[in-house]
Amino acid sequence: MPEAKYIWLGILGFVVLVTLFKCIRVVPQANCWVTEFLGKYRASWNSGLHFKVPFFERIVNKVSLKERTLDFQPQRVITKDNVTMAIDSVVFMQVLDAKLFTYGIDNPMFAIENLAATTLRNIVGEMDFDQTLSSRDAINAKMIGVLDEATDPWGIKITRVEIKNIQPPAEIQEVMTKQMRAEREKRQAILEAEAHQESVIKRAEGDKKAKVLAAEAERDAQIALAEGKAKSIKLVYEAEASGLASLNAVKVEQSVLQLKGLDALKEVANGNSTKIFMPTDLTQVVATLGVAGEAMGIGDSLLAKKKPAPKPPVINDDCLDRHESEISHGAAYAGAVIEDEIDRGLQGQV
Repeated sequence: MPEAKYIWLGILGFVVLVTLFKCIRVVPQANCWVTEFLGKYRASWNSGLHFKVPFFERIVNKVSLKERTLDFQPQRVITKDNVTMAIDSVVFMQVLDAKLFTYGIDNPMFAIENLAATTLRNIVGEMDFDQTLSSRDAINAKMIGVLDEATDPWGIKITRVEIKNIQPPAEIQEVMTKQMRAEREKRQAILEAEAHQESVIKRAEGDKKAKVLAAEAERDAQIALAEGKAKSIKLVYEAEASGLASLNAVKVEQSVLQLKGLDALKEVANGNSTKIFMPTDLTQVVATLGVAGEAMGIGDSLLAKKKPAPKPPVINDDCLDRHESEISHGAAYAGAVIEDEIDRGLQGQV
């Protein structure tokens, strides 16, 4: 009997130790456990070591305090202009109060899903289709405000709401595709027109610059030619002035100058002119020639035939050949005599 007693005592001690060991609980980080004592809320255990009263106290809920992501099924909504579309949204939430989360509502995740769907329908129902596509941030902000206010009694904080996808009906997608194609073709046409315009402007500017450069080159060439011509004329006049200065230096007599005038008549007679105008003072010139006039045989005859009228004689075309022959022979002979007289006069002056 004593041995049986010890056996029972051992078994009882082992049960007590196991029970006490099970009553020692460790709550992990970012978790909160809700406990009840005889069916009534007692405490919310945060992370750390805790002791549970055996048989009278129990853990009713283990709540994670981490932020959660709730990805719901796409919701079919109708816009203000009667376009039906499917919108897929994502809700980010975090439990701030484990007691409210446990006792505030039954199945809070299902409640949040239905609340998000009804809120989304209300917000999109006040917008048209185009505004819905371009106002995702506005929809997100409105949903955060409504959901966060509604979930405060549940100990839940809505941190973010995102519209993940908006899927319009097939016919609307086809229209949008055509519109997108037309818009891209429009932009392509505008870009091509701008490129063509720019190329035409660049070409016109190039032509303008080429013409300006050609005009400047032509101007410079004309200036160079004019300067060259001016210099050549200046040199000619300087040479003539130098020759006249030399003649003045040697003091050429009047008779020599008159002989030079007859030499010029000889050159005129050798030309192709059909009419020759003789100077009115030719008799005076011949009278001063002396020996040269007698040698030419025109001195006495011209003096004897001198008329008071100063009009110069004109030789007609029908007797042109005869006059040209006579003048040519006489001018040639007079030229030879004049050159001899000029040489003698120059030697005498020297």
